[in-house]
Amino acid sequence: MTESRREFFDRIATQWDGFVDLAEMGETLRAGLLEVDIAPNSTVVDLGCGTGNLSLALLERLGPEGCVLGVDFSPHMLREAQRKVKDGRVTWIVADAADLPLESSTADCVICFSAWPHFFDPARVLSEVLRVLRPGGELHIWHAAPRATINQIHAEAGEAVAHDILPSGHSLAALVTSSGLQPFEVVDDEQRYLVRARAPQPKNG
Repeated sequence: MTESRREFFDRIATQWDGFVDLAEMGETLRAGLLEVDIAPNSTVVDLGCGTGNLSLALLERLGPEGCVLGVDFSPHMLREAQRKVKDGRVTWIVADAADLPLESSTADCVICFSAWPHFFDPARVLSEVLRVLRPGGELHIWHAAPRATINQIHAEAGEAVAHDILPSGHSLAALVTSSGLQPFEVVDDEQRYLVRARAPQPKNG
C-alpha cells in the first residue's frame, strides 16, 4: 500500500528539524520576512507550518495583539511545533489547506513556506486562501531554495512526495490569477522561489 503524504510527514516529524541548520534557517526566515508587510497586530496564517520554524520568526515581528494560526495536516508535525514554540499568540490547527476551519476575511497575511508542492488540490487551496484573507491581504508562497533543488529533493525523498512538483513561478502566478488573487511579484531564480499576491479590494460604487 502506498504511503500517504500525511503518513510520510507524521513518520519524519521528529527528524524534521535535524534536516537543516536551525540557526541558519532562522536567519533566512527573519531576512525574508523583512519583505513582508506585517503590522504588530496582524493575524498571520502559517500554511503548512510543519514544526513551527516560520511561526517562531513571525512571533518576533508581532506585538501582543498579533497572532499566528499554524495550520498543518500532520498532527505529528504540529506536536513537534507545540513542544518547541511556547507562545500564547500561536494557535495550532490540524487541517487540510484545501478546507481551512477559519472564518472568512479574518487573515491579514497567509504565508506558505516550503510546503506548496505538497498540496493535492492547489486551485482549491487558493480559493480557501482568498476566502480567509481580508481585502488587500497578502499571500506569500516561498521557498528559500531554487525550484530545481526543491523538486530534486522531493524526487529522492520517497514515493509519497516524489511527484510533489513545484511549478514554474509564472505557471503558479497564472493559477493564482485564475483564483481571483492578484500577483504582484514572482521570483524563480537560482537563489529562491517566491510568488506574492493580494486579495482584491472591493470596488467602489
